Amino acid sequence: MDKTRTMLKKAWKFILLFALILLSFSYAMFQGGFVSWFLFYSFLPFAIYCLALSVYSLHDLEVVRELPKTDYNAGESLKVLVTIKRKKAFPLFYLFIEDHIQDSLKYARQDRGAKALLFPGMKKVFSYEYRIEELPRGEHFFESVTLKVGDPLGLFEKEKIYSGKDRIVVYPAFAEIFYQPLENQYDQGLTASRERVQRDTTMAVGVRDYQPGDRFSWINWKATAKRNEIMTKEFEQRQSHDVFVAMDCVPDKNFEHIVSFTASLLRAILKKGAQSGLLTVSSERTSFPIWGGDQHLQQLFYHLAKIEAKSVLPLDKVIETDGLFVQQTVSAMLVTGQLTKPLIEKASFLVQRKGRITIFLVKGKKEPAATEELSLISIANARGVRVIIVHEGDFSAAFSGVNIR
Repeated sequence: MDKTRTMLKKAWKFILLFALILLSFSYAMFQGGFVSWFLFYSFLPFAIYCLALSVYSLHDLEVVRELPKTDYNAGESLKVLVTIKRKKAFPLFYLFIEDHIQDSLKYARQDRGAKALLFPGMKKVFSYEYRIEELPRGEHFFESVTLKVGDPLGLFEKEKIYSGKDRIVVYPAFAEIFYQPLENQYDQGLTASRERVQRDTTMAVGVRDYQPGDRFSWINWKATAKRNEIMTKEFEQRQSHDVFVAMDCVPDKNFEHIVSFTASLLRAILKKGAQSGLLTVSSERTSFPIWGGDQHLQQLFYHLAKIEAKSVLPLDKVIETDGLFVQQTVSAMLVTGQLTKPLIEKASFLVQRKGRITIFLVKGKKEPAATEELSLISIANARGVRVIIVHEGDFSAAFSGVNIR
């Protein structure tokens, strides 16, 4: 049906064009004189161009989209260059170009925009460049490029869509944070910390009597021979600073700041040499085991680049129902934008089992804490839960002690 309609529309344009040529010629023949023939010969080039354009094929055009790179951080700018090449130098009166980008990028601030009207003339190679300022976090796709040409009379227009998919990943913006393990010290004094203890088997500090469970490689043969009793090496014990982070994914005005702080926190922990895991519950549950290294950090950042605030469960329900979080024996850090009484109660319950719970309350720039939140922070401190307020643009103060309440 659409194909038939297109053919009829094209045929009607041909009929209209020949009718205009015939009318102008008839007017010149019957009227005579310089003016009538001048009008006819002035119209004739436009008519010939229309006929030539009607047989011109847009398949001759090659469209290439060039992106400087595929990985960005939120807030950076992206320069896109669209180049059109063709083999034949046919005069084009105008060329309308539109780069189809994902909706998530359409609302970002653009310099010149992804649409343009060009006048290439006889050029075989021409290009158009536009810039997207302040890229939003996420995984964004460039779908296709539409080219449209036409004649001055507006009778014949040709349009072709060139497929050319590209993808960029915009990771969350992060700040440099100097991470240091938090001690469980509150107004009422020091609390016990149930940190996991590990042995550093590279440094023996003494010997002791053998105990069931000691490894065969730990036996000190010289001391065993001297005392005629099995003696094992005594290693230096160190505390593990591994951290498991849970991020709140309920809709919140500060959600982008929450993601940014979580990325900064995870990066600081891993760069310190510790290990970290992550739990998020958005449209689906995603959990990353406690691990370390640059590859693990890359996986965490890629997940945070795509995460959306689509959770229907508040953070207290997430940590209550998620068995993996409860089973973790390392330090736990919760990142949220909403401090509630159920969250404090659940966190104080976990303190009895895990030993350390820290809640980071993320706020906007210079956004003060509400009276109710200050009251909840006092309750949390009394129950052994540390609450730290962090503000947008001041994430580096998270471990400085300035924002600890």
